[in-house]
Amino acid sequence: MTDDFDQNDESETGEERRQRPERVADLSTLPVFLDLKGRRAVVAGGSDAAAWKAELIAAAGASVDLYAPTDTLTDEMRAVLSAPPPNGTLRHHDRAIVPGDLHDAAVAIADCEDEAEAERFVAAARAAGVPVNVIDKPAFCSFRFGTIVNRSPVVVGISTDGAAPILGQAIRRRIETLLPPALASWADLAARVRAEVMEHLSPGRLRRTFWERFSDSAFTARLPDDTAEADARGFVAALRNSPEAGGRVTLVGAGPGEAELLTLKAVRALQAADVILFDDLVSDDILELARREAKRMLVGKRAARESCRQEDINRMMVQFAKAGKHVVRLKAGDVSVFGRAGEELDELNREGIPVQIVPGITAASALAASFGVSLTHRDRAQQLRFVTGHSKKGGLPEDLDWQALADDHATTVFYMGGRMAPRIAERLIAHGLPAATPVAVAANLSRADETRGAGTLAELGLIVGRIGVDRPILIGVGRVFAEAAAEAARTLRDESSVPQQRSTGTA
Repeated sequence: MTDDFDQNDESETGEERRQRPERVADLSTLPVFLDLKGRRAVVAGGSDAAAWKAELIAAAGASVDLYAPTDTLTDEMRAVLSAPPPNGTLRHHDRAIVPGDLHDAAVAIADCEDEAEAERFVAAARAAGVPVNVIDKPAFCSFRFGTIVNRSPVVVGISTDGAAPILGQAIRRRIETLLPPALASWADLAARVRAEVMEHLSPGRLRRTFWERFSDSAFTARLPDDTAEADARGFVAALRNSPEAGGRVTLVGAGPGEAELLTLKAVRALQAADVILFDDLVSDDILELARREAKRMLVGKRAARESCRQEDINRMMVQFAKAGKHVVRLKAGDVSVFGRAGEELDELNREGIPVQIVPGITAASALAASFGVSLTHRDRAQQLRFVTGHSKKGGLPEDLDWQALADDHATTVFYMGGRMAPRIAERLIAHGLPAATPVAVAANLSRADETRGAGTLAELGLIVGRIGVDRPILIGVGRVFAEAAAEAARTLRDESSVPQQRSTGTA
């Protein structure tokens, strides 16, 4: 597998294109953060909207000159003027603005009643070389305000380029829930250690390694405690003395396929990765959430197909981690459920490589969601079992306790059991599970091409055959799927009761 992921070769396969880092897509506008501390800003108008803008830029440290006759000030503007801003200054001039007022301003903002007034204001601002914003008139703006999430010194700006302000506010609410309030304290700590990082760590990988590890702490801990600063400085020293000290592996569960089912911690790991070793079943939508510069390597294993050996995957993880890389081993479903994580953990621990597990939603949970059932319905199942549908040799596992699995008061989910479906049904029935026991089958769970089927245990082989054994199949067995099986039977009866239409015509 080549290390060059930037080549533009028309002969490359879809999988090769999938592994290349994504480039920057088109931007409708460029997000820029402007330092206004101690700089003069001009606001024209006494409206509520002008009051909000004046308060906002004063909070950014600007010295705001407000031009508006006193008799035009709204109650909101009067309230802003009566309360000293916490950061900058706010001075009111009891008159309308004139072009000379824009001299030496860093920004100019106005709430204009009509387009003629807006045109005059914009012309004066441009003549003075000042960036200009006319409130609610995007055609007259050289810059626009976005929706803001404030965790100063961390500030997030959101823009929909004026197309959907309400959508921007909805996005802000989502982000607010993702950024812990303690982030401000971690940002303050970052400012205290920044000089040491800049002095001792060379630009590029080493600095990014430090800040990625620091960011993990900011998102996984609450307030930084008394030892946080000493730990941060200690990691700087470790990286300075041994650049490989930052190498680590994160085993990440990618869930059943839909990107929105990823955990927040999984997304953060993808965005901090240097190298991503991903399974065959990981969707493109999930890979698109990864850091653009990360090297992506397909290491999937699939039945009846040439695969990457587990020993090779272990070797690659160790090799990249010992080179100081942050390796994300991205697995479909949950890392700890039939993902061979045990072998990978053993190898990494033997090599002394730091490793972390980020769990994912296992396919059984997606199966339950897709069919709208509870896997542990208290009136139908007192146990829930996850069982592998094939052995290391590729056949049905011979050491399963089929007598115990043939329990009418349990829900059993078979992973990777598509090819073994007829034999699974045969064994369960032979050990006493009624042939009429409901079953549910799904392939490509949570994806756009998800396919489902339901019926009885006696029909399991036929159901799987209709869905296709070459696809990732999950089989659920138990009375919790009774409604799904009944609905499938009704649908089949309805279809069979429709008379076949004969083709008629004239010679």
